[in-house]
Amino acid sequence: MLRKLLFRQAPRAHRFLSTQSTLPLLSKCSVFSYCSSSRPEIPPSNSIEHLEDQPTNTITIDRSGLYSAPEHSHEPSTDSELVKHLKGIIKHSTAVSLGHCFVVGRYLWQNNMEEVLTNPKAGFYINRDIFGAEGDFITSPEVSQMFGEMVGVWAMCLWEQMGQPKRVNLVELGPGRGTLMADLLRGASKFKNFTESLHIHMVECSPALQKLQHQSLKCMDEENTSEGVDKRSLSTLAGTPVSWHATLEQVPFGLPTIIIAHEFYDALPVHQFQRGSRGWCEKMIDVTEDSSFRFVLSPQPTPATLYLMKRFKWAVPKEVEKLNQIEVCPKAMDLTSTLAKRIGVDRGGALIIDYGLNGVVSDSLQAIRKHKFVNILDNPGSADLSAYVDFASIKHSAEEASDDVSVHGPITQSQFLGSLGINFRVEALLQNCTDEQAEALRTGYWRLVGDGEAPFWEGPEEQVPIGMGIRYMAMAIVNKKQGIPIPFQ
Repeated sequence: MLRKLLFRQAPRAHRFLSTQSTLPLLSKCSVFSYCSSSRPEIPPSNSIEHLEDQPTNTITIDRSGLYSAPEHSHEPSTDSELVKHLKGIIKHSTAVSLGHCFVVGRYLWQNNMEEVLTNPKAGFYINRDIFGAEGDFITSPEVSQMFGEMVGVWAMCLWEQMGQPKRVNLVELGPGRGTLMADLLRGASKFKNFTESLHIHMVECSPALQKLQHQSLKCMDEENTSEGVDKRSLSTLAGTPVSWHATLEQVPFGLPTIIIAHEFYDALPVHQFQRGSRGWCEKMIDVTEDSSFRFVLSPQPTPATLYLMKRFKWAVPKEVEKLNQIEVCPKAMDLTSTLAKRIGVDRGGALIIDYGLNGVVSDSLQAIRKHKFVNILDNPGSADLSAYVDFASIKHSAEEASDDVSVHGPITQSQFLGSLGINFRVEALLQNCTDEQAEALRTGYWRLVGDGEAPFWEGPEEQVPIGMGIRYMAMAIVNKKQGIPIPFQ
């Protein structure tokens, strides 16, 4: 079945790779060793430590000196509505956490990052298409149709290991434009037993992206006349029902579930901790007297400190002892726990593909606007925020949450795609395409599996394609009864 799928000519071999858009070269964060049992305690304090450019240069300021805007101001402001909103939160909270500054007063900076990305009115992901040449970054599905097809091969192989159940939930977290799922369904459309078992669930909070996904999957809405019955969509690509949900918890339980999380974990809000004069302190966001954002250190332990302690517990002492800064992602730990518990009970598995490290992450938080890195405090809401994924933390979270799951990987994206047969697939596609299409296929192939810059590139140097082969990693969480998933054997 695998060989038949790889060599079948897909109907969408005509996607062209835009030379106007290239994935920015992701700077690797340096991972030093990290501290362990002798962690200094963080005593309560009435002061906040201000961070200068050099970590050693710090000053202590009194809380009374923190930003406090006048009740009424007639001065003109160029701040966006979201920036004003964030400053209002800080004004009433003194300072907020890096992972609360960027969702509305309910969260600390972890939720600041979340607010920047998903604020209903001005959040980065909510009201715009941020993928592709006109967006801020390019994802693997936008590079080549072969990526979605290979993920489809993986899902079909897992379905076979599950015993080919008649009904399966296929869930994608953060589906972007819907390109990956569309390519998956096109590639698998001839395998009716598989596609007829599927109910697609798209977990997406952005109304704008939901519309794009509806278009990409070529959905038709069925009108229901009965009261209390939800409207149902059907993808004409494979005759598969499709539903949209704002959260994973809304996806129905009780069926075997295959979950795809491609470049989803990297957008979850991280908390950064820095070794300061009082020990490990969380980096917070404050507003200066001239109304600009700046970093400060927390005066006392924050809720995220519990997750830091958990991360310390999982780490090798030498991994942390030389680090001055550490990132933790509470939402990634909690999400993984949720995934593992569901898979342990309902069977199935989850595939996580993202850029990251198989160990402690030091300092990787970055903002990308129009394919360029920008300061993360520069006009929040106007750039995408992402951070390296801590795959070791994901593994430990899953294993701790359920004794009924096993974790496999991470392996590089190059290993993952190569083992699934992307080489055979590109050869099959090259047999029936124009010279222009062949060049696009080769370029896309290199970007998916290569490392560094494509050697055959003849275009402008600033537009040279960047290989994702070893920068991106793949990990699978599956029910133990199903054995080891392909291609992690």
